[in-house]
Amino acid sequence: MLAENKGEFTEFRKLHDRYAMDEDNLQEEFNIGGKKIQAIIREYEDRLCKNTEKTYSMFTGNLSEKFWSEVRAEFPMIDHIGIIGSKPGFTLRKITLK
Repeated sequence: MLAENKGEFTEFRKLHDRYAMDEDNLQEEFNIGGKKIQAIIREYEDRLCKNTEKTYSMFTGNLSEKFWSEVRAEFPMIDHIGIIGSKPGFTLRKITLK
């Protein structure tokens, strides 16, 4: 997966490392760049698990978890893709009940 998509993962690595240092300011950029990588990862997960579903369906969940744990080892912030950042200026006013 990494070798076949080396360019995309190299660019994502740079974005991932910058995002780890400044999550608040780079959330939207990380979401946009991460969607493409997430699609690649899910495609490879499907390839891996599709063959085992036919014969060893009880192991497919464990295989998928193992696959994602390897992805998270390489990209620890991968689960932050799609987080909606807070909008500046949005506040909830406190109300008083009488």
